[in-house]
Amino acid sequence: MTTARTASPRTARAINDRIALELLAEHGPLTAAGLRDLTGLSRPSVADLLDRLSRDGMVAVVGEAGEARRGPNARLYGLVAERAHVVALDVRTQSVALTLADLTGRTVGRAELPIDDDPAGSGSGAVTAVLDALSEAMRGAGVTAVHTAVMGAPGLADPATGALLPVSSLPRWHAALLTALRDRLNGRVLLENEVNLAGIAEHRLGAVRDRDTFVLLWLGHGIGASVVLDGTLRRGASGGAGELGFLPVPGTGGLPSATDCDRGFHSLAASGAVCALARRHGLPADEADDAPAAEAVVRAAAEADDGPRGAFLDELAERVAVAIAAVVAVLDPGCVVLGGEVGRAGGPALAERVGRRLRELSPLATEVRAATVGGSPVLSGALLTALDAVRDELFGPGR
Repeated sequence: MTTARTASPRTARAINDRIALELLAEHGPLTAAGLRDLTGLSRPSVADLLDRLSRDGMVAVVGEAGEARRGPNARLYGLVAERAHVVALDVRTQSVALTLADLTGRTVGRAELPIDDDPAGSGSGAVTAVLDALSEAMRGAGVTAVHTAVMGAPGLADPATGALLPVSSLPRWHAALLTALRDRLNGRVLLENEVNLAGIAEHRLGAVRDRDTFVLLWLGHGIGASVVLDGTLRRGASGGAGELGFLPVPGTGGLPSATDCDRGFHSLAASGAVCALARRHGLPADEADDAPAAEAVVRAAAEADDGPRGAFLDELAERVAVAIAAVVAVLDPGCVVLGGEVGRAGGPALAERVGRRLRELSPLATEVRAATVGGSPVLSGALLTALDAVRDELFGPGR
């Protein structure tokens, strides 16, 4: 039960309002009795609170609790969903997915676009296509304004300026899209590294809801990590915390450079390396060497988990455990989640192997889990981040 704090009348009202709005966001519509049970407030205080929030346009009657109950006590109060809308974007090198949602988190529009523009070019076609898809989603939902948009993208998001720092291997149109979104939308547009958003999704919805300190290791087309310590996402001084693709590890035949991660951990565990390893073990792997190809071969191996498939998973786990051992030695997170297309496809079979090998390499107890958020965890994390931002503004200072 959440209990309101003792404070001055004005401060107490602000705190109580925010508590009630957060409960409605978390649980959905509630009766006045339900709010009393969850807040510990008196009947008159809840009645006053609901009247105040209704006048402010934040709460409305959205139905009744059941046919057996009639009258004022059965009314269900919910957030006014149309009060604000948010957009979440998952921007990859060759695709963009977006979700448009209302204040309750209900999806009211979505789009997925393949992107064929030359990564070295201006990407004007890609930017136009994304803006057109967003406009169409808004028109279809009858939405005229977006309060907050969160764009998840690979690369470094400068925590001080909100800019996407240039990385030579990434498409130039990513930065152009960020600028175009900020020009087009009247609301704020926030940028976050894609792996950080996946970490937020796993923390709130997935494999580590019971943990406040963990590292999510992203294994996909690229390599990265999300670092959450004491419930707080840690980005680092320049936004580069978790850039494990550059981590020097044995077996690469050299060292990475400031501009090239090909001799870092990236060269052992990114999708191309995973596909090459599978072929070396005699397993069929698509020559595309992209994330879907790596995901398919790892999932097939995890489902069979014997003979060449088991040997392939063993060697992949060895590579992953070596990198995790370095992270554990510095951060001691107690838990590591294997995410990205490869980590999620490997599931418990890969996580168990990595955990077993990690116990041989490190004296620090570290649980290894497989990511569980379905669909696009980047999109889920972006949506959670956008909703947090808009609710924090609209719900008031409160606690």
